[in-house]
Amino acid sequence: MELREVEIFLVLSEELHFGRTAQRLYLSQPRISQTIRALEVRLGGQLFERTSRQVRLTALGERLRDELRPAHDHFRRAVTAATDLARGVSGELRVCVASYAMAGPRFTEIVRDFQARYPDCRLTVTEEFPGEFARLRTGAYHLMCHRQPITEPDLTIGPTLSREERILLVRVGHPLALRGHATIEDLADHAVIPRGGIPSPMYEAYFPATTPAGRPIPRGPQISTTSDILHRIAHGELVHPTVGSFLSYYHHPEVTHVPLRGHPPVKSALVWVTNLENAAIRAFASTAAEVLARTGLSGSG
Repeated sequence: MELREVEIFLVLSEELHFGRTAQRLYLSQPRISQTIRALEVRLGGQLFERTSRQVRLTALGERLRDELRPAHDHFRRAVTAATDLARGVSGELRVCVASYAMAGPRFTEIVRDFQARYPDCRLTVTEEFPGEFARLRTGAYHLMCHRQPITEPDLTIGPTLSREERILLVRVGHPLALRGHATIEDLADHAVIPRGGIPSPMYEAYFPATTPAGRPIPRGPQISTTSDILHRIAHGELVHPTVGSFLSYYHHPEVTHVPLRGHPPVKSALVWVTNLENAAIRAFASTAAEVLARTGLSGSG
């Protein structure tokens, strides 16, 4: 088997969808189908069961996946290690923050230290909402600052960037602002943002479908940017659970906040695709861990 055939087979065994596999590998869907059919002819058996509604591995496909995955991962790590040794920490490192509140209060210091240590590596930081992990898998970004929980098996969770108590953003003069605090039970009376492209585990942790008493929590209008969230809060269309770092990066004169009681602190972390790890990613993660350790965070999950 050629390396490209192995990659196509392994990605399809993860995605179980020809279209998404084609997108991840920047290939046409017919190319994916032709490659799999050719493999099945060569091996003498069916690797995937295909219907109009789903794709799933056969027993032969599962056995091939289990045999190929460790060897492929070892090959990728060996190539990455050799490339890192030849290049050092150089080139470009692209970091995505869905919201700077997810980057935590020490993010600017982390960036400054990294740039001072590794001047040959061009660092770019982009805010792009929501925090879709597909941007990491396609290589658009190398690192992402993201809220926990993160459950995707192909991702590495790096240093914890922040641990913060929850707050609720409301408009100035809102009844909850006058009361001085809020609970999850209060959200049943006020809309929150819809999921959109936010990964499900994170969204459900911060925007549950119901309150502890079983009352449904309404969803408000679609939003496209963090500024849009603030605008809609100011107009009374939304309330927004978040953390104190949000207030360090964003401000609206008609938006205030109250403590959101009854839940544990929120964690955010650096995250990257395990098989795409390189010297620059490791260097940024190490720098972040050091900065956080000396400023009171351990830098570990």
